[in-house]
Order: sequence, then C-alpha cells, then structure tokens
Amino acid sequence: MREILGKAKTVRELLKGVKYSIDYYQREYKWQDKQIRELVDDLTGKFLEEYDPSHARNMVAEYPHYFLGSIIISKKESASYIVDGQQRLTSLSLILILLRQLQQDRPEEVNIDELIVSEKYGQKSFNLHVDERAPCMDALFNGDQFDLTDRTESVQNLYQRYQDLNQSFPEELRGEALPYFIDWLLENVHLVEITAYSDDDAYTIFETMNDRGLSLSPTDMLKGYLLANIDDGSKRTVANNLWRERIRELNETGKEVEPDCFKAWLRSQYATKIRERKKNAKAEDFDRIGTEFHRWLRDASNSVGLKHSADFYRFIDRDFNFYSRQYLRLTKASQTKVDGLEHVLYNAQHGFTLQYMLLLAPLKPDDSEAVVELSPFGGHFFHGVERVSTCESGLQFIAI
Repeated sequence: MREILGKAKTVRELLKGVKYSIDYYQREYKWQDKQIRELVDDLTGKFLEEYDPSHARNMVAEYPHYFLGSIIISKKESASYIVDGQQRLTSLSLILILLRQLQQDRPEEVNIDELIVSEKYGQKSFNLHVDERAPCMDALFNGDQFDLTDRTESVQNLYQRYQDLNQSFPEELRGEALPYFIDWLLENVHLVEITAYSDDDAYTIFETMNDRGLSLSPTDMLKGYLLANIDDGSKRTVANNLWRERIRELNETGKEVEPDCFKAWLRSQYATKIRERKKNAKAEDFDRIGTEFHRWLRDASNSVGLKHSADFYRFIDRDFNFYSRQYLRLTKASQTKVDGLEHVLYNAQHGFTLQYMLLLAPLKPDDSEAVVELSPFGGHFFHGVERVSTCESGLQFIAI
C-alpha cells in the first residue's frame, strides 16, 4: 500500500478551489427527504444552541465545532475521485447553493461561490463535477427552473432534495442570523479527508472502515446502557436475546429501519416538545430523539421511568417488544398490501413519512391485539362512541 494521508478539514478547506469527480461505477445520489432534513436539523440545531443576536460576528469563531464524518478520496492523475462520502458532499453542495440564493442582494453577503464553482480559461465548472448532473446544478445555481423529464435517478434526486432543503431550512436563519450561520458552517464544521493514491488502496481503506473496527451505532450504545442496568443475570440474558432477535428482524426489513423504529417509538411516546422556529431556540425532545436517541434516553431516564433494575428489564421485555413489533407490522404494510392496513400503504405511496409515529402514539404496551386493531393503527373507528387516545407527547386521536 502506498502513502495514505488523513487530515481534518473545514468545509472551506475541503471545497475551496478543489475539484472532485465520481467514477461512472459509483452508485447514484440516493438521499431522500428524510436524510436531507436530518442533516439540516443537525447543523442548524447545533448552531442555534449558541447563536445570540447580540453577538458580534467574530464571536462565531468561539462556537462549538461539528464533525460531519469522513470521506475517502482516490488521487488519479492529479484528479480527486470520491470513493466514499459522495452523498454528504453532494448534499453539502446543495446546501451551499441554497445559502447563496438566500444571500442574494444582501449587503453582508458571504462569498461562497468559490466553494461551489471554479473558473479556468473563462469556463466555469462545479467543484463536485459529474457531467450528467451539471445542467441541473447549473439551473439550481442560477435559480432557474429545470425539466426533469427523462433524467437519471441522481439528477431527479438532486433537484427534489434542493426543494426539500428550501422547505426545511429554518425561517429564523434566513434573516440577520444567516451570515453568522454561513461563517459557522464554513469554519467550524469539519470532515476528515482520507487520501489514497490508487483505487485499490482507497477501496481497501473503505472496506476496512466498514468491515472491521466499526464504531458502535446508537442502537448498540442504547442496548449497552439498558442491559448494564439489569442486575439479574437471567433476566439480562432474556432481554439480550429478545433484543438481538428483534434487531435482526428490523434489519432484514430494510436499510435504516432499525434506527427509524427507535425514533418513531420514542417520539410517539415521550416527545413533548419540538425546537421552536425562533432565534436562540434549543433542541427539544423531538429533535434530540431524531439525532441522538441513545443519549436522550440516558438524560431522560427518570422521566421515562427508568430508575431500578426492574424498570430497565420491563423497558425491553414489554415496551421495546411491543412497539418494535407494531413498527414491523407498519413497515411491512407500507411495502405491500396487508388486510386492514391498506391506509398505511396508501400513505407510504404518497410520502407521508410521519405516519408511523402518529399511528404508534395512541398505543400503550399493555394494549391487546383487539385494542390495537380498533385504534387508528388499524384504520378502524368506533360508531356512536367517541374515544380519545392521548399519548405522553400530547398527540390526540379521536375516533367517532
């Protein structure tokens, strides 16, 4: 293996005047609305924890830093090819284009064009350059409409994710706070760039990082926390076996199903607040469960009722068992027609991404199957009788 370089870089250092390409055999740009919104929520939420309108702009330098992960680059004939990280870099480029548009005609405009495009011999090209994506990127860069007819999956996703970004970007950052946020994004957000000088070396690094020495996932860390607090060895074994089998089922159902199950369950039962769309707003239960549910549960253990060994056992044996089972039913019903759950498939086909959380909200872990079927989960209504189901998050479902 030849020389390998690894260096932490700010967004500015990573993108300014540097050209990245993607080999033809790389996968499409796959991110969906969910991933792009989570990225925006993570970045803006971290910034808003520190931002105060009374701060001078130079105080942004003292704001906390944020680590956006690593990318792997293969250097070939002085060109940089992305082996791993194109989803994040592409999404980051879209965010920069949006920030450029939001700054139009503002006196304190931060120059970010050089992070998006560069010019040579009078010809402009995008720093993340892929031929088939260039017309779409050019339209977004200039604020023009773009016809998606007969375009590839990557191009269609590019255009749609930009629309999602525009919708999800917080209103409180579109005003006076905008240049502060841009400064923070460019100087305080870091990625580690790992550079190899052959494709073989780059893919060896990629496989090693993904096959061996993996860092623990949020689900792994949550499992460790819960099991460590169960004193009874036999009960700990029972809980561990249940957990392993259910996680296997979730992972077999689809990618990201496992973490999404925890987010939907915990939000449906315990999220009482969401971060307000105003300056200086802090991340609340809803936001934290979406980005760090394992840490949130540690911090909220008392309010959730996790105080004694028996509580932790019950949380896995009863609560996790119940809600993950219902979540599996919903995910399967969102993929194919299931009698009694046709509404779930319909909602999924129309992009209603919050339906799992809403359908889990009125359920309680002691509910019988008959009660579950008669809840909004089952799509049924009581006739002549009003039933109000209120979960701890305050959401109410009324069936008449």
